[in-house]
Amino acid sequence: MDFIKEKIQEYSEKHTSPESTLLQKINRETNANFLYPRMLSGHLQGRILAMISQMIKPKNVLEVGTYTGYSALCMAEGLMKGGKIITIDINEELEGKINAFFKESEYSNVIDFRIGDAAEIIPQLKMTFDLVFIDADKENYLNYYELCLEKMNSGGFLVADNVLWSGKVVEEAKSNDIETKSLIEFNAMVQNDVRVENVLLPVRDGLMIVRKK
Repeated sequence: MDFIKEKIQEYSEKHTSPESTLLQKINRETNANFLYPRMLSGHLQGRILAMISQMIKPKNVLEVGTYTGYSALCMAEGLMKGGKIITIDINEELEGKINAFFKESEYSNVIDFRIGDAAEIIPQLKMTFDLVFIDADKENYLNYYELCLEKMNSGGFLVADNVLWSGKVVEEAKSNDIETKSLIEFNAMVQNDVRVENVLLPVRDGLMIVRKK
């Protein structure tokens, strides 16, 4: 995930608005107590998500892959009054801790946290979304993309994380593992999808930003 020199990364973070006290706590506890802490969006990427949300002012947000709740709280910062965030994760073992973090937040009343298979939950949702964030199992990115795009408003934005996959997407020797292959297929699909406009940002592990036409 280290595409940028450490000193440049540190400089960028020092010149980026700081995390809230709660986000700092989630960041700290995730890195200390949870498996795969690199799955956390973290300071810089979290502020990017918050900035996008502030610019869009979404009515409804959909997140596929909650992990410890950091990114959901970032996107909640720009939520329109009366709006809602639905965030879905399949790992029920984290449910208690995530709910505890959400309850500490000023946004607890607008977050609808659901445990289950996103591929089953998304088609059942009775609302449309202005902002979607996908950060879940990579082999299902194409499936999540199609399901989410159907639920998005025209002009809405979708952000997909980890689309550079530690650089493996450009390393032919490593393109045979299922996650790398799935992300290569996902990136190609988005690039050629006439329904959207897109830009791939080489930030952290790669963010694909998509606008539905």
